[in-house]
Amino acid sequence: MISFEDYRNMDGTELAAQIKQGALSREEVLECAISRAKQVNPAINAIIHPYYDEARSYLQKNQSDGVLAGVPMLLKDLVGEVKGWVTQNGTAAYNRTPAQSTSSLFKRYSDMGLVFIGKTNTPEFGLMATTEPVASGPSFNPWNLLKSTGGSSGGSAAAVAAGIVPIASAGDGGGSIRIPASCCGLFGLKPTRGINPSGPFAELWDGAVSEHVLTRSVRDSLTVLKGSMGSDQYSHVPSMVPPDFVRQPASRRRTLRIGYCVRSFYGGTVHEDTINAVHQAVDVLKGLGHEVEEVELELDGDKLASCYGDIYAAHVNADVSELITRYGKRFVRDNIEPLSYLIYAIGNHFRAGDFVLSKRRWAEFSHMMSTWHKQYDVLATPTIAVPPYDIGEMAGSHLENMLLKIANRLSLSAFAPRQLLYEVSKPHLQKVPFTQLANITGQPAMSVPLFWNNQGLPIGTQFVADRMQDQLLFDLAFQLEEACPWFHKAPAL
Repeated sequence: MISFEDYRNMDGTELAAQIKQGALSREEVLECAISRAKQVNPAINAIIHPYYDEARSYLQKNQSDGVLAGVPMLLKDLVGEVKGWVTQNGTAAYNRTPAQSTSSLFKRYSDMGLVFIGKTNTPEFGLMATTEPVASGPSFNPWNLLKSTGGSSGGSAAAVAAGIVPIASAGDGGGSIRIPASCCGLFGLKPTRGINPSGPFAELWDGAVSEHVLTRSVRDSLTVLKGSMGSDQYSHVPSMVPPDFVRQPASRRRTLRIGYCVRSFYGGTVHEDTINAVHQAVDVLKGLGHEVEEVELELDGDKLASCYGDIYAAHVNADVSELITRYGKRFVRDNIEPLSYLIYAIGNHFRAGDFVLSKRRWAEFSHMMSTWHKQYDVLATPTIAVPPYDIGEMAGSHLENMLLKIANRLSLSAFAPRQLLYEVSKPHLQKVPFTQLANITGQPAMSVPLFWNNQGLPIGTQFVADRMQDQLLFDLAFQLEEACPWFHKAPAL
């Protein structure tokens, strides 16, 4: 039987290779993952729907020869579905009815041979940059159990960091892959818009969301994307993704022009530790022979924040409206979080034309960054503006939540202006000001774990490339992984 130490020292790619060679069996690898989950999940609350017996049954019936055959995987409990499994989307308002079909992306993961062992915690509707839903309770950061995992893929990040699985699914609508990667010391890439399928939904958050995975090694992330990329029958616009869109890096390295910026896009304070993380990355990049210089982005932060807030207002309104149609307004109001209901209420008087005008602003940001990339290959920034925050720091106080709940019950929320949403969001966005831009523009962006502060907390550095330049980011990530290894770093959980 494989020991946990040996299991932890292998990424998914190596586990699959050992299984193919006969050095390991699928069953012993699965049991090691399940044993680790049972040992540490009570402390970190990463897995909210365990499906261990289903995983055992799957192995008995399926002997896949896919590229990652036999590698255990966890799935984020948001949007994506597996036939027969429950998807709760972080809220108590969803009826726990098993799904009738499997999502396109999860079907591709299964075709690769990945073995699903459960679903991971996420904030309600994936809205927050911390994973502390009322429905399932908070996930805790394995590096420090008083700290947040980030969000919205916080349960997946905690599980990978704690060594339960080498790969877990994630989605990123405003930083939800990159923020947890930074908080938990992982590699997290948000692919170019449309590279991965989102069926049975045509688009998630009007295309702001890209789904992929969280991993400890760069090659695991690349291998999964290579097996999952390409549009499906639900896509509005079929993506013409060549088979070699992502590949192992070439032996000859290209010198990149990299601009770095440590000033918040929204004008808030950036913590010294996150600035130091970027400066260390700059030193590593220069040592690799790249041309690096500090830059200032001519960016309208208020316009960016309003574009992002408008996504919230429109899509939360749509999601909650659908729930109300199914279960009734009173039930939904009493079973979703007060802030979610407030956003729904604001969306009720968000004119369709206003949303279209907001969406048209996306092109301005895309044009701005496309022009910027004519001079620079990569933009480097902190992933987030602060080290991992405390549990409860990003959630409203008990008093605030009580006042919101009263306002919702008295229907006072119906009169809340859209500007209120911008004001409520501002303190949260100032902690995570660097990630939303790439969701609006559709660019690929990654968080790389190159720095740990004096408190032993990981702090990621973000790298953003032009659209369809995912391979460039992978090439750079492989260089950084070789120059400044992180795979051996693990929390003493």
